[in-house]
Amino acid sequence: MNLSKKGKRIKNVKVLGTGCANCKNTVALVEQVAREKGVQITLEKVEDLQAIMGYGVMSTPGVVIDGVVVHSGGIPAKGKVEGWF
Repeated sequence: MNLSKKGKRIKNVKVLGTGCANCKNTVALVEQVAREKGVQITLEKVEDLQAIMGYGVMSTPGVVIDGVVVHSGGIPAKGKVEGWF
């Protein structure tokens, strides 16, 4: 288990998408919100189509947190992202 210095678990975040503008904006938004909230994350960009489909995501960008798909299709609203952290 990943633990930060304060003993809180580090969230594993994956942004699923083929590199489109919406995918890049979603990565930037997730990074920004995590930084603003002081939440440590590991962020991975998944661009392999087979891997994306393995999560059942048919519309990108998709966001997976700790193995759970929390969003797919379009850039998530900032308030929604804040709720994840």
